[in-house]
Amino acid sequence: MTSIQRTQNATGILCDAFVEDPVVRWLFPGPEQARRSSAAFVFAPLAEESAAAGELAVLDEGAAAVWLPVEAGGVSTPGPEVELPERLRVLVEALTRSHPTGEDHLYLAFLGVAQGKQGQGLGSRLLAERLGRADAEGVPVYLEASSARNVPLYERHGFRLTGEVITLPDGPSIRPMWRNSKEN
Repeated sequence: MTSIQRTQNATGILCDAFVEDPVVRWLFPGPEQARRSSAAFVFAPLAEESAAAGELAVLDEGAAAVWLPVEAGGVSTPGPEVELPERLRVLVEALTRSHPTGEDHLYLAFLGVAQGKQGQGLGSRLLAERLGRADAEGVPVYLEASSARNVPLYERHGFRLTGEVITLPDGPSIRPMWRNSKEN
C-alpha cells in the first residue's frame, strides 16, 4: 500500500470512528454524512503529517493512529492568514494553550477504530505497539481524550489526567492526558 493509500485509509477509518464523537459533533453539527465529509478536512492533513514523520499506524482490520513527534516549545496555532472555520479555530487554540511545551514528546493526535470493529482490542493493539517503542526511546506521550468513556482505556496504558479539562463553548469537555515513558 502506498503512503497516499495509507493516509486515505487512515482518514476514512478516523472519519468513521469519530462521526459520533462529541467534539466532532460540536465542530460539525448537522447530518451524519456532512459531518463525516467535514471531519476529513481535519483528519487528512494530520494523517499526512504523521505519515511524513513515519508515525502513521494503520491496521487493515479498521484502526488508525496519528502520532506526531513534538519538540520542546514546538506547538503553535495557525496564524490569522490561515482560514479555518470558527469552531475549528476555537478548538485548535484551546488545544494549543493546554499542550505541554516543556519537553520533547510524542503526541497522539487521533486514535480511532471503525464502527463495528470497536471493542475488539484494535485500539489497544495500536497503543501498545507505539507505546512500547516510546518506552524504549525514553519518550513521554501526550493526548487529549475527546470523550470521558475513553479515559479508562488510556489509563490502562499508563496515561494520567493532567492539567485542566478543556471545555469548548457550548460544547463538550476534552481531557488532557500524559504518560511518562517507563525509561523516565
